[in-house]
Amino acid sequence: MVASQAAVATATHAAPPPPADARIPMALLELELSLDGFSGSKDDFTAFIRTVADNVGGEFLFALPASGLVDDCLSIAVLRLGGTEGDASPILFVCLEEEGSTIRLEHPGENTQDLKSFAESFVGVLERM
Repeated sequence: MVASQAAVATATHAAPPPPADARIPMALLELELSLDGFSGSKDDFTAFIRTVADNVGGEFLFALPASGLVDDCLSIAVLRLGGTEGDASPILFVCLEEEGSTIRLEHPGENTQDLKSFAESFVGVLERM
């Protein structure tokens, strides 16, 4: 006995749409890829980060010694990426690792909350000027 075609149906499930905050902003992706191009030293760090920030439409705010704020980090550059349609512009930290030749992107966390608050205040001052 042969089953009718109507009785044999394969179930297809559509994947649920990703939540809105799961999408990676293009500027953040572009920033991550650009940071991979660092091949300098600690003397080149600030100039490189300024250039990358300009290229991705972000703003270089300031750089400072890490002073133990972030593990395995010699220096921190603070950036602000452009927000989209009313979103707040995210503050990001680019860390020069202690050996002085590798950089990584860090998002503000518990240990760097005060630095993030300072950066936001710094932006507020710049916007008033």
